Amino acid sequence: MSAAPTTSGRRLRLGWPQRVFSQVLLMQLAIATGVTVLATGLFLAPLSTQLDDEAMRRALAIAQTTAARPRLAEALAASRPRVDGPVQTEADGIRRATGAEYVVIMDRRGVRWSHTDRDQIGRVVSTDPSDALAGREVMEIDDGTLGRSARGKVPLRDAGGGIVGAVSVGIEYDSVRARLLAAIPGLLAYAGGALAVGALAAYLISRRIQRQTHDLAFSDISALLTEREAMLHGIREGVVAIDTAGRIRLMNDEAQRLLGLGAEATGLPLDEALGEGRTADVLAGRVTGDDLLTVRGQRVLVTNRMPTDDGGAVATLRDRTELEQLGRELDSTRGLIDALRAQDHEHANRMHTLLGLLELGMHEEAVEFVTEVAGVHRATAEQITEKIHDPLLAALLVGKATVAAERGVSLRLSGATLLPDRLVDPRGLVTVVGNLVDNALDASAGSPDARIEVELRAAGRTAVLRVTDSGPGVPAEQRELIFTEGWSTKELPAHGKRGLGLALVRRLAERQGGSARVGSGADGGAEFTVVLPEELTDAELDTAGPDTADHNTAGEAR
Repeated sequence: MSAAPTTSGRRLRLGWPQRVFSQVLLMQLAIATGVTVLATGLFLAPLSTQLDDEAMRRALAIAQTTAARPRLAEALAASRPRVDGPVQTEADGIRRATGAEYVVIMDRRGVRWSHTDRDQIGRVVSTDPSDALAGREVMEIDDGTLGRSARGKVPLRDAGGGIVGAVSVGIEYDSVRARLLAAIPGLLAYAGGALAVGALAAYLISRRIQRQTHDLAFSDISALLTEREAMLHGIREGVVAIDTAGRIRLMNDEAQRLLGLGAEATGLPLDEALGEGRTADVLAGRVTGDDLLTVRGQRVLVTNRMPTDDGGAVATLRDRTELEQLGRELDSTRGLIDALRAQDHEHANRMHTLLGLLELGMHEEAVEFVTEVAGVHRATAEQITEKIHDPLLAALLVGKATVAAERGVSLRLSGATLLPDRLVDPRGLVTVVGNLVDNALDASAGSPDARIEVELRAAGRTAVLRVTDSGPGVPAEQRELIFTEGWSTKELPAHGKRGLGLALVRRLAERQGGSARVGSGADGGAEFTVVLPEELTDAELDTAGPDTADHNTAGEAR
């Protein structure tokens, strides 16, 4: 039993194809065919007229050559129209020599003296000879006793120039048509060859388009473009597309926000749109790596760059500012925990010492011990608060001093330190001081006679910060690299990234028109100097006195 036919299989669909490759191929074939047909038609249309004109001119030339023979005019005057007459004999010789259909010689009355059909000799011609008898040359295609022909008519003159008759020569029109038809196969062959070459070129171009479009339909491409626009402007990551010349080809809304650029930056080179710096270097591929850190304005960005097949690249930007702040808060919390742990450890040791003195009955020594310990801590706090009037900075340095003491590092303020409580941005200065002290603590810990010296002073409205440590120092070739985002010699912390502290310090300083630099200290360690103009208000004058202020300003100039 044969199975019944089903309609679940793929049906043959007739109509316009959906694939880009097929559509382009059909359009190119249609264009090539149309152009070939049009070119062939445009060539054939004037060819017929050209062949007619060529036949008429040939007939006229034969007629002119015939009329130029003086014997014809003499024979026309000396004889009568006869079948075997000299005029008929001369005309027959010319007709056979030239291949003309007929050579008719007539007198002024229009009577034929020669003709291909001998029965027509002595009769009046079938077409009007008046123009030729009037002295005008005529070219035409007309019907006569022998059918349709291309004709040329000229007057026949005697030796004195008088018109004694006319010469009419005809070229068989069928021969002209035969020439036209004979030219068509060759023309079609050339047209077919051109069409074949065009079809091959269309196929190759279509195949290239097929590879480039991955054999997608136009509807698929339109949907992909729509989806791409929705995705680019909907995701919370910045996307920047760069062409082979390093120009910005595309930016989504998030990238414009993170980079602080507008839509007008599209088409500009990276260095022109972003300015010189690490951000432009990372996006241009001059700095390579994964999850590269860069600072743009007040934002910390994580950047990844992926090259494309056309020689360009696509870079993604993630805003790490909040995460970095959380990481720094975590570091600060850990620093606070370390300080509390150090105090707890120190307090336990002191309590054990005090308990031992009491158990031994050494009451006076116990009192002296408690008095001494309390005095040391009070003296440290008082020393800092006397010179640093801002409470945030003073609290930071007290905590850092406790952590430094536990790690065996002595943290002290220089004699020139004096900072009044009139800071414009105390939190920014806390960030700068905290970063520099942390770096100095890491560098000097474990070194002989480990110490850190902090100098904070005011010169008018400018705040000057110096942090000197007893560590190994910074080699001259690395003194600019250490201020680069992502550059660090330390191990990764808990939040996964380093190389931002000093970069942020320099960025904060430069944002206020100041500077951050590193050099060598007096004992060979590193000495960081940060100058922050306009960091203090002008509510009161620097209390350091004119001598101190002049000395500090001169020192800064050095």
